[in-house]
Amino acid sequence: MNVETVISEYQSSLRAFLQSRLRHASDVDDVLQDALTKTFRNISSLKSGDKIKPWLFQIANNALMDHYRRVERDNSISAENLWYDDEENSQHAFEGCLDSFLSALPPESGDLLRKIEIEGVSQKDYAEEIGISYSTLKSRVQSSRKQLRGLFERCCCIAFAADGSVMDYSQKTGGCDTC
Repeated sequence: MNVETVISEYQSSLRAFLQSRLRHASDVDDVLQDALTKTFRNISSLKSGDKIKPWLFQIANNALMDHYRRVERDNSISAENLWYDDEENSQHAFEGCLDSFLSALPPESGDLLRKIEIEGVSQKDYAEEIGISYSTLKSRVQSSRKQLRGLFERCCCIAFAADGSVMDYSQKTGGCDTC
């Protein structure tokens, strides 16, 4: 596996990934350089070429975490250096937009996600309640989630954690009318 080819193919994607998680452009360049250096040093440990992209993004994520650890150790840390500003307020602001986005979905999709995701009704129970098969409901839930994610991505830049939870978000320039 040629490291120069790998870097040239994925460098812009890695930069975009890091830009979505870092406030300052200078930090993006530093973390990207760290990630590319680690890639160069460790590419021989990669056993399968078809796993290069997740491997690279894991290296970039680790370099990002290392960056935050260095910043945290630096006693001059301030709120403006943190990517999450005030995590609790950001979470509440994001949750505040959720109802608007659910309302923008077709009524069946919005109601379905409200019941399953917000009210916590089990998918099996909800399938019985509305009289459809469990597998049909699972398909509808997945489709509704895709529709919702599409609405969010038209309006916002969203960074997801490995488990699918939202790590961070910011409104795209030009904004949107949904929230």
